[in-house]
Amino acid sequence: MAQVILISQFPLPYSKIGSWTTMYYNYLTNYHQIDYIICQKPEIVLTNVKYQFVSENIIDKIKRKFFKKPYLGYLKALRQLIQKDNKYIIQIIDNFGIIKPLQEFLVQNGLRKNCQIQFFYHGFPPFLENFHGRWFFDSIDEMVLLTHDSYKVHKDTYTILPCKFSVLHNGIDTNKFHKISSEEKIILKKQFDLKDKKVFIWCSKDLPKKGLDFILEVWKKIHLQNKDIALLVIGATRNQKIEGVRFLGKIPNNELPKYYQMSDCYLFPTLCHEGFGMSLIEALHSGCYCIASAIGGVPEVLQYGKFGRLIENPHFQKEWEDAILEFLNQKKMEEIVIPDNLYSAQSWNSGMDMIIENAKNRLK
Repeated sequence: MAQVILISQFPLPYSKIGSWTTMYYNYLTNYHQIDYIICQKPEIVLTNVKYQFVSENIIDKIKRKFFKKPYLGYLKALRQLIQKDNKYIIQIIDNFGIIKPLQEFLVQNGLRKNCQIQFFYHGFPPFLENFHGRWFFDSIDEMVLLTHDSYKVHKDTYTILPCKFSVLHNGIDTNKFHKISSEEKIILKKQFDLKDKKVFIWCSKDLPKKGLDFILEVWKKIHLQNKDIALLVIGATRNQKIEGVRFLGKIPNNELPKYYQMSDCYLFPTLCHEGFGMSLIEALHSGCYCIASAIGGVPEVLQYGKFGRLIENPHFQKEWEDAILEFLNQKKMEEIVIPDNLYSAQSWNSGMDMIIENAKNRLK
């Protein structure tokens, strides 16, 4: 039976970024099919998986720097694990740079035929140019994307795609992020002095591409006409004073659900091609109506408007103003029912198991 090796550029578990490290943590702390993790030593070691830590002596450091081989330590760790007569599935996440040296290592050691390389890409648009990227797709066996729309863009960009493709949507802990009753929502709003207000929420890193400054300009116009509204901004620490806006800074992940749950509408004004949007599905499962940019993987996540309002031209403020006013002026919002298992950690775990099983079958 083939063994599964995950090569991670971050020590796992890792709490400093979200998305895939969180999903792998959920997977690795439940039933999973990963045999080994190659990474630097984490602060906390998981007990139900074997590690091969990346370490260097003085000679290794000199080789890495002088010969410009940043992945020397990872390949050295892999060499200590891998055996010629066995079969392996090697998983790589978002690390395009390691693929060429990994391919060369496997070929030089006569191991390539016994391995399946799975590359998990958490962006949306193609990372490499058409002709310059051909070596990459020749080197991997399978590329796993976040959405089918991302696959369509890859298919239309590259004239040759010799590897397999799969799609694995992101997943969240729906035991934490879930809808609460109207009564509970009222209690939460009272606790935060938001009684009788329509509450909007924005949650992301404070980067220009995330659209915070853009949506604040929209908000100023909306608030002139509607005083009974409030905007909670999470992830941005600012000294600005804007009427109706509360800058809450960074909130620990385990406290996030209550902010979504007390909110009525989630604003996702991304100005870049998001791979998926974790905060979008957190808000969705927490009962927020979502208004989001129709770019990148977002339309597929919201099922092309079934689960929220998509802004077709998200760089035009007027479209956001119209969408927010339409939301505020609706006397009764039609309830959107989100299937419990949609974009859940459990569905992600099942999808990962299937991707691994399919690769094992190809190695038989």
